[in-house]
Amino acid sequence: MIKSRVVLFILAFVAWLLFCWVPDAQDIIAGVFVALLVSILTGDMFVKRPHHFGHLKRYLWFIYYVPIFLWECFKANIDVAYRVGHPDIPIHPGIVKVKTNLKSDTGLTFLANSITLTPGTLSVDIDREKGYIYVHWIEVKSKDVEGATKMIVEKFERILRRIFE
Repeated sequence: MIKSRVVLFILAFVAWLLFCWVPDAQDIIAGVFVALLVSILTGDMFVKRPHHFGHLKRYLWFIYYVPIFLWECFKANIDVAYRVGHPDIPIHPGIVKVKTNLKSDTGLTFLANSITLTPGTLSVDIDREKGYIYVHWIEVKSKDVEGATKMIVEKFERILRRIFE
C-alpha cells in the first residue's frame, strides 16, 4: 500500500508542477501539500499495480495517445457543430452496445472517459462481466456490436491496452 501512495504522490506532484508552468517556492510547497493529501486520501484506490509505472513504453504510448484523442475530439466537434448548425438537424440518436477487451479499472475508466469526452458520444454503463460499454451516440451509424465497436472504441482501445493492461 505504501508503494502505491508514493507513486501517486510523485505523479500528483509532477502534474502540479506542470500546471504551475514556472513554479516558485510557494507553488512547490503547495504542490507537496496537495500531492501528499491526495496520496493519503486516495492512494489505496488509485494504483492497484504500481510496478506498471516503471515501464517507459507505457509513457511513450500515452504520449502517442494524446494527439490521437485530440484529433478524434476535433473531428467529432466539427461533426456535432455541422449537425447543430444544419437546418434539418440530421441526428439519429440511440444507445449502442460496444465490446471492450480491457480488464483493468483504470483502462476501462480511461476508455469510458475518452468516449464521453468525444462530442456526440456518452458512456452510459459498463458491463464488466461481459465486457460491454453502453454508449449514447448522437448519430447511430451501426446498430450491431461489431460495427459500433469498430467506429467508437477500436481507435482508443488498442492504444489504451498497451498503456494499462
